[in-house]
Amino acid sequence: MVPETNIWAVLLATASSMAVGAIWYSRRVFGTYWMKAVGHDEESVRPGSAAPLVVTVVVSFLTAWVLAGAAAIVQAFYGGSFLANALLTALILWAGFTAARMITHDAFDRRPAGLTVLNIAHELVTLLLMALIIGLFGIGAP
Repeated sequence: MVPETNIWAVLLATASSMAVGAIWYSRRVFGTYWMKAVGHDEESVRPGSAAPLVVTVVVSFLTAWVLAGAAAIVQAFYGGSFLANALLTALILWAGFTAARMITHDAFDRRPAGLTVLNIAHELVTLLLMALIIGLFGIGAP
């Protein structure tokens, strides 16, 4: 059984993920540090392939859809404020899956701790914004 979700909330949450990433990894915010930490230079980050953007849109949609579904399940089980449930669900899923797995992989990849913190913080902001959007829209179609 697939939980009821609001497709407009999922689509807007997907777009918000793209916006957060564009701002977060811009050179004026954390992009310069990120490029140095992962070993990129100006040449290696030049636009050329749409593949990473397509992958990002698909994965962002999947994340928003799963988050909306998980929030709907939590809402059905606990009741109360859908907004609060969506935000708490995002925080728990981020800590238990996203952050935990990224920290593990980055430790084995011997990535700089600052890069790990940068990336998991980005994911936290992204998921909380998605949850805010999903929580404000509510469950189901308008």
